[in-house]
Amino acid sequence: MTCRSLPLASLTIGILAAMTASTATAADPAKPIKVGIIGLDTSHVVAFTKAMNDPDRKGDLAAVQVVAAFPGGSPDIPSSHDRVEGYTKELRDMGVQIVGSIDELLPKVDAVLLESVDGRPHLKQAIPVINAGKPVFIDKPVAGTLGDAIAIFRRAKEKNVPCFSSSSLRFSPGILGMRGDERVGDVLGCAAYGPCSLEPHHPDLFWYGIHGVETLFTIMGTGCESVSRTQTEGGELVVGVWKGGRIGTFRGLRAGKHDYGAVVFGSKAIVPSGSYAGYQPLVVEIAKFFQTGKPPVSAEETLEIYAFMEAADESKRQGGAPVTIKSVMDKAQAAASAGK
Repeated sequence: MTCRSLPLASLTIGILAAMTASTATAADPAKPIKVGIIGLDTSHVVAFTKAMNDPDRKGDLAAVQVVAAFPGGSPDIPSSHDRVEGYTKELRDMGVQIVGSIDELLPKVDAVLLESVDGRPHLKQAIPVINAGKPVFIDKPVAGTLGDAIAIFRRAKEKNVPCFSSSSLRFSPGILGMRGDERVGDVLGCAAYGPCSLEPHHPDLFWYGIHGVETLFTIMGTGCESVSRTQTEGGELVVGVWKGGRIGTFRGLRAGKHDYGAVVFGSKAIVPSGSYAGYQPLVVEIAKFFQTGKPPVSAEETLEIYAFMEAADESKRQGGAPVTIKSVMDKAQAAASAGK
């Protein structure tokens, strides 16, 4: 079925309204929300399961439990197919039931973690989850293309199913708190950095640069209008210009020491962000989301993040020329509407 192309703001408002309307009932601690996993080819599945199935877990984590998983895997990505067997064994040893298909998984669970490390199958994997009415968290990258990301959120809106995606970097307290930090004042700019290995089947920044780009948007917020990019063998420098003339940059690291962080340029001071705080803050947010059906990250922000990264690729193709967010969104909207 062909979807009519919608402006990003209209699409987002509809998505958020639908997600807010579809809220889950708070879980009985004695009967936690049953969580299923799709894709056992990332270390995230072990970390998330340990947090959600810890017998001593408290608070929001006590309301969820991973009970079943479908291994999946991508034969043309070594970092996927070489890890499926090991992570599958680890989850089985933790008491998680391993099933042979998504269709077999869905009747056994109340909510889904879509964890496949390869973003390309995410749209195909998300559709049956959304059609079954199961709230879904989609790990990075949300999809293999911006058009697929738009299509996923559209399907979630149509079916009134809560859905969100985020890097774990967003919820590190020293990153999440920067936008409202009294020391900083108004955020006038930000220089975020992080590792940026490339994977040939994905747009360059989707694979690992997403962590640093999500850090940038967590601090700057939405409103980026144009993007330009410089690439060398050892790294990336992507410059975004926000509405009102604010400038945010992402430095992708391939040579030298790898680390995550940002420097925030404020009206009161220049302040370094805090460091990465691990997976736990994200897992807590996912547990809250499965209980309430309310995504902690808006569809608008997620789609703008992926438009930023797609615009960076287009800038590279154009020799570093500035590329507008609107131009890549319009193209991706058309592709999503055409079912491509």
